[in-house]
Formats: sequence, structure tokens, C-alpha cells
Amino acid sequence: MQTIIFTDATSTVSNKDRGLNYGDGFFTTAKVHNGEVEHWPLHCARLEECAARLGFDTLDITALTQAVNEYIENVSLGVLKIVVTRGGEGGRGYALPEQPQSTILLSQLAFPAHYNQQALQGVKLAVSPIKLASQPLLAGLKTLNRLEQVMIKRAMEAQTCDDVLVCDYQNNVIEASAANIFAIDNGRVVSPNLQNCGIKGVYLQSLCGKLEIEFIDITLPELLQMDAVYLCNSLMAIVPVIAIADTEFDLTTSLKLLHGLLAKESAC
Repeated sequence: MQTIIFTDATSTVSNKDRGLNYGDGFFTTAKVHNGEVEHWPLHCARLEECAARLGFDTLDITALTQAVNEYIENVSLGVLKIVVTRGGEGGRGYALPEQPQSTILLSQLAFPAHYNQQALQGVKLAVSPIKLASQPLLAGLKTLNRLEQVMIKRAMEAQTCDDVLVCDYQNNVIEASAANIFAIDNGRVVSPNLQNCGIKGVYLQSLCGKLEIEFIDITLPELLQMDAVYLCNSLMAIVPVIAIADTEFDLTTSLKLLHGLLAKESAC
């Protein structure tokens, strides 16, 4: 069973909710444009995968879709956040309740205005001193356990940059603080291997349906030698990287390569 709560209404969440107490849940964040959720089927697939791999009951996607459509029908531009927690009473400590019931929280947020400017002007990245731990059991899942990302953002306050590049403890490039990374290297489109940590975001998933992307291990020195580097997520779409630490990338070249690649694939 599942309960849907609109967080801007008067409904409340129990202080026993497992999402609050243990981070036992997952979420997705989507762009809303003219009353529709962009890439909705992929967001649903993400939620279903998280539910299956974390042992949640099967989500009622039909009921969720209906609730979402009613919730955002008058939104011209905004952000929809869907949080799913494993509710229900019972269980002791970390043990699961005997009759868990998924709680789904829907929130509307303002759309970040700076993304449009970044898409045109590019972003500068620093290298985060915080590294991601390897945990294949949870790799790829957008769980409520985001303390690594919180620490990454905290460390970023002391750095002069628009975002940061995050590596794992094997010094492989993984992602940005809240976005995926891909690059163009001699005509190849490559993106970091995310088998052990990191999240394969919805927008990157959508690109996989348009482009032939190779997921490979990439070290920072290797990334710095590539022709162009980009960030992507469901809200920003694609943003070119114009600098990583002291290495600069030509914005005109990056935009030209990207437009040429997308135009070529659209014609296929």
C-alpha cells in the first residue's frame, strides 16, 4: 500500500517514519514544463528500480501519475520532487515493520534560474576533496542517504567554482555534486563507470537513447585531455564545462561539438 502526501498542504509525516530516522527511502527530482513532467517514464523507471532493489512493495505508478498530473497541471515552469519512504508501524531498530506502507511525498519547488545562463556560458569546476565510497549494493540508486553530497557541498563553500568534480577512492572520476558527467574524446562519447558508486541520472539515461555512450573508468588526468566535458541532469539539461581546476576548455568548441553530435543523431 502507499499513501501520497502533498507537502504544501496540512498533512504531516510521523516522527517514526523510517525515511526520517534511517534514510530508508529514495527520491527523484524532475523538471515541470507547461503542466507536464519531462522524462516522466524514466523518472517512473527510476522509482520502480529503487523500490525493487531496496525491497519496497511495488509502487502504484498509475495512482502516482494521476496524483502528479493533478498536482502540477497549472505549473508553467517548476520542479517536482518525489520522496518515497518506508513507513508503517512495528519493527525494532533497523528491522523492517511487519506491514510496511510506502509514504510518497510530493513537493513543488521553484526552477533554478541560473541553469539557462550556465548552458550558454559554461561552468568552472574545482576538484572536491571529498571522495565517494564504493558500495555496489546501492550504486545508481538515489536514496535518502545523501550525507556524502552534503559534505561535498559543505567543502565546496571554500572553493571558487560553479560546481565540483567528485572522484572515488580509486581516483576515478564519478560525477559532479549533483549532476552526471560526460565527455567527447576524438568523436567518442564517454561517461564514468558507475558500477560501484554514483548515480546514473534520468537525463543521462535519456541521452543513452539518443547517443552511443561508452561507460568507462576515467581518471582526472584522462578527463583533462578530452576535447570537451559536460554536466547534465534533469533540471540543467546539458551544460558545457569551461574549466576544471587550472585546465580550460574552449566554450565555442564545446558547443560546436555538442550541437554537431546531437544534430547527427537526430538525423539518424
